[in-house]
Order: sequence, then structure tokens, then C-alpha cells
Amino acid sequence: MAAGARRVCAAWLFGSRLNEFWTADIGRRRLSCYDVAIVGGGIVGLASARELVQRHPQLTYIVLEKEKELAFHQSGHNSGVIHSGIYYMPGSLKAKLCVRGAELSYAYFEKKGIPYRRCGKLIVAVEQEEIARLKALFKRGQQNNVQGLRLINAKEIQEQEPYCRGLMALDSPNTGIVDWREVALSYAKDFCEMGGNIATQFEVTDFQCTKESPEGSTDGLKYPITIKSQKKTAVQCKYVVTCGGLYSDRLSQKSGCSYEPRVVPFRGDYLVLKPEKHYLVKGNIYPVPNPKFPFLGVHFTPRMNGSIWLGPNAVLAFKREGYNICDFDMHDFADAVSYSGVQKLALKHVAFGIKEMYRGINISAQVKQLQRYIPQLTVNDVKRYGSLESGNICLYSPGKKYL
Repeated sequence: MAAGARRVCAAWLFGSRLNEFWTADIGRRRLSCYDVAIVGGGIVGLASARELVQRHPQLTYIVLEKEKELAFHQSGHNSGVIHSGIYYMPGSLKAKLCVRGAELSYAYFEKKGIPYRRCGKLIVAVEQEEIARLKALFKRGQQNNVQGLRLINAKEIQEQEPYCRGLMALDSPNTGIVDWREVALSYAKDFCEMGGNIATQFEVTDFQCTKESPEGSTDGLKYPITIKSQKKTAVQCKYVVTCGGLYSDRLSQKSGCSYEPRVVPFRGDYLVLKPEKHYLVKGNIYPVPNPKFPFLGVHFTPRMNGSIWLGPNAVLAFKREGYNICDFDMHDFADAVSYSGVQKLALKHVAFGIKEMYRGINISAQVKQLQRYIPQLTVNDVKRYGSLESGNICLYSPGKKYL
């Protein structure tokens, strides 16, 4: 049995015992064989695995996850917002997927009994120059077929959010919140119930073409790809789907594909509103995006557990899966700062980056930004929560630009 490899059954996901997933040391040439292997047990990998087994139930599947738990990183470190599809270019794949994805997500939550709140979102213009951009967003949302959008005035803003101040806002009633990790675990349960297998503590280190089969076996011909783990265990398969989150570029390189686009990790530091001040915020309150800058800006986000997050800032993380300010990995850091796309980004937004770093250290500076929307908010109303990490993909073509 491979040390650490586990088969996660539906019963284990919801509190029962852990079943063993058996594989063998590659040196003994006893390999577990599947038609399809999905690398990555986050929400993208689990959703992909679930969809594949639904479409092609005659095939055999395994999800390979490096951690002890599923949905351990980005799927469990995010704001929990169900976006409606306002921001994206009309006709783009992002716009289509976001709008249709929100619709399908709400239907899935209802079917599975997953708690969620369709609490809405206000995108608030607090300065005159933001109104034109807000109206452009409204038009874009309409082109993307986002349902229920409307522009509201200052009085209507206060009817919805009594403590929020603004000149005009875009009301998106279809925006909601959910615990995406719970959704990911539900996908895993579906996948297992349909015959899928999940191996945890299986950190992929290499993909190889199987050159020959063990004596008396034809597995090498039937399952031509060997996936090796850090613990020297292996799985053979016909097809591989990689969904590696913040390591997707490195998995791409290991599989023989391009290292571009490059994943560049950014950490977002949040404040949390003290419970006695929760009355200040009812739903999501967002700023009007400024196209001059690469990040959205601070916002107010209710959570399914009843807390309310404020922020974040956005600063370069020194470790791809580091959620604390002191987390550091030399390989990840050197990889990021040596990348020409990051260098161009930093040079273009030096002042912005310094301000973001300052707000990460100074709570008063962060609160000052938030007071543009809720003037009654004070430093005494908040406390530090911690960090989430957002894996931003930086596309770069030499001599052109990053995206």
C-alpha cells in the first residue's frame, strides 16, 4: 500500500470511516490503472471529475490530490461570492460561463440542500467620475444577460443599505454567497457515488510515457501514461486532466506543455467587522472598478457563517500557498520576481503597490478606504482576520504586454 494514498469514499467526506486506496510502489511494477486521472482535488478538479463520470460512466476515474483534505487551498480560501457576470467582455467565454454558472449553481444548491444566500450586491459610485464607468458596467451586464440589474440613486442606495453612501449604484440582486468548499465536497460525494476514486496525499512529481509493460501484462499498451508521486507511488492511465490551481503552470510544464501563462500569487489581507457592528452591512458592497489598476479594490462581503469581511488589499505573495504575511518559499519568490510579466506589472503600478502594502500593515489606512462607502465605520469596529491568496495569471508576450 502506498503510504499516505487514500481512497476517499462518500461516507468519509461526511464523517464516516476512511477507506484505504491501494496502489503499489512503482519499483514492484504493480500499478493502479484508470482510464482518466484528474490531478487536483479542488473545486475545478472535482467539478471536472463529476462532469466526466456523468458523461462517460463506462470509464474508470481517479482524482489525485496532494493534501490530506480536499478543497484545501483556493477552494477553501476565497470570499464565497456567487458572481452574476457583470464585469466580463460581452460574448467572452468568461461572461457566458459566469452567467450560466451562477444559474446552474443556484439550481445545484437547491437540489443538494447546500445553504446559500442570494443577498445581492451594490456596486457603488462615490465620486462623479465613477458614474460613467458605472453606467458602462450596467450596459455590459445587460449585454451579458445578467438578470435584474438596475441603476439606483443615492436615496435608493440607503433604502437597501442604510449606512452606505454613494451618488449612484448598480444593483445586482442575483449575486449571492455560499461556502464553496462545501460545494466542492458535495461534488466529491457525487463523483464517488458514481464510481469515481479519490487518492489524497498523492503529490504529482512527473508524467511519463509508459515504455513497456510488466512481464505477462499489456497494461503499458492500454494505459500509456504513468503519473508518479513524491512518495514514489504511481498510477497509470489513458488520459490526464490537470486542475492544479496555483501550480497549474508547473503541472503543465511537467506534462510537456508550455510554462505560459504563468501563475503569479497575490495575497489578500482582510479585516472582519466585529459582531456588534454587523448591522452596518446587509449585502455585498463593491467599488466601481478602475481600469487603470489590475485589482478590484476593497469591498464588504457577508459570509455564510455570519461574519462580514472587509477588504482585501492585494500584494505579491512570497509563497504560492502561503496564507500568512511571513510565509516564504525561495523557489516561488524567485520564480515570481524573475518573471518579466511581474516586472512590467510592478514598474507600471509602483505607487499602487506601495499603497497596497501600506494598507496591509496599517489598519487605519484600510479603514479609510472603506469609509468612502460607510462613513460610520471606525478602526474600533474591525479586527484583523487574516489572508486569502488569489492566484493571478499573468500573460506576457515579449515586447507586448501583460494581461
